Amino acid sequence: MGDVEDRAAGAARLKELRHHRGLSLAAVARALTLLAEKLHQPTLPAVASVQRSVARWEAARPTTPDERYQLLLAHLYARTPAGDVSLGPGSDFAEYLHALRLLGESERRIAELRSLLLRAATDSGSGLLALLAPRTQAGLGAALADPSQADEMTVAGLAAVVADVNAQVGSLPMVRLQLLLAPAVEAARRLLAGPAPTPLVPHLRDVVVTAAALAGRLAFETRDDAASRALYGEATREAGRLAQPWRQAGVHMSHALVTLYSRDGLDGARRLVDQAVRTARTGESTLIRARAHALQAELAARAGHKRQSQAALGLAWYDIEADHTDDPAPTSFSPGHLRGFEGVCELYVGDPAAAHDRFARSAAALSAPREQVQKAIVTTDQALARIRLGEPQDAVRLLHRCVAAASITGGRVPALRLRQARKELRPWRRENWVADLDDHLMDVLGS
Repeated sequence: MGDVEDRAAGAARLKELRHHRGLSLAAVARALTLLAEKLHQPTLPAVASVQRSVARWEAARPTTPDERYQLLLAHLYARTPAGDVSLGPGSDFAEYLHALRLLGESERRIAELRSLLLRAATDSGSGLLALLAPRTQAGLGAALADPSQADEMTVAGLAAVVADVNAQVGSLPMVRLQLLLAPAVEAARRLLAGPAPTPLVPHLRDVVVTAAALAGRLAFETRDDAASRALYGEATREAGRLAQPWRQAGVHMSHALVTLYSRDGLDGARRLVDQAVRTARTGESTLIRARAHALQAELAARAGHKRQSQAALGLAWYDIEADHTDDPAPTSFSPGHLRGFEGVCELYVGDPAAAHDRFARSAAALSAPREQVQKAIVTTDQALARIRLGEPQDAVRLLHRCVAAASITGGRVPALRLRQARKELRPWRRENWVADLDDHLMDVLGS
């Protein structure tokens, strides 16, 4: 469809959504007015004026609701007529976002609206059920009471919840993501403990692996190292029971990245990465293998082993330039990610100027909401390169941006990288611009 046809279809969907709720134009206008008051938004115009705006959104040549009305409509359709939060596939909220997409709204704005409503769901105590498709909610309740009643829709629903939470990394604080994920982890465990129908067991195990690994990362980010180790242990055990070596390698790498910043440090991380490389070599995903080699290169560089680092980077580029048409993990790694690893290697065993340029290119390529945590890490490393090039004031300007990015998610790794960069600014600690950075760090991160 062309733009005109798309917009007309979007307007029609908004109208259908209103009729599905049994709402008149005036009723929607009144509901939006009440929501604006409840959410402490600026007061809306008179109901008659709002009603005319609603009519324009549904017209043959529709206008698109502005950001204020988009948010109010999102809250309206995020709750069922019974008052429950429902954001999953098949919900009125999902239909509303699709209508906005047809009306020409950007994917970034749609993702922002979804994040805002997920934040509201955690505020209200809603979690797992809010993210499930309406038809799946009843099926999950029956399956938890009797795992033998589990079906493919129930398992797919749980997998969708885990994917949904994972997609919000970088958009929502880690602690909120924990609240959303925890019920899905427990539900998947209970169903796998069963007895679930035998054909569903591999799919359930796959959900448990993904959920436990993500939960392990979130536990680490929120400074619960004991829980993180236990969750990664669970993910590793269950991944070992899947006939998919690339899944095992992925768990090892995720665990290695958090181990690098824990008490086991570089040696513990290197053992896990070496294990990931061995496993990935027998797996079906060349992208996972590329990522494993890239991480191996970084750890070798941090240990001062230049030759081993360069060899591992060469293997990573070889894998990433292969054909990935049938790769089972198509979004797991990219050239932009690899350039970031190259930059880290240059930073530790190479040329800071080359490192800086690679970090800059990597940061520019990391534009998706899901990549903002990684972008903050890469930009902090870019600032480190600036310091080592004798340009501390330029480094501080970059670090101010990283502080703001780290504050959004409360992530532990960006905060640790920021502290490392701040230590390297000690020779300039009496400068006003360093004091300003310290104030910013204290205000936002408390450190």
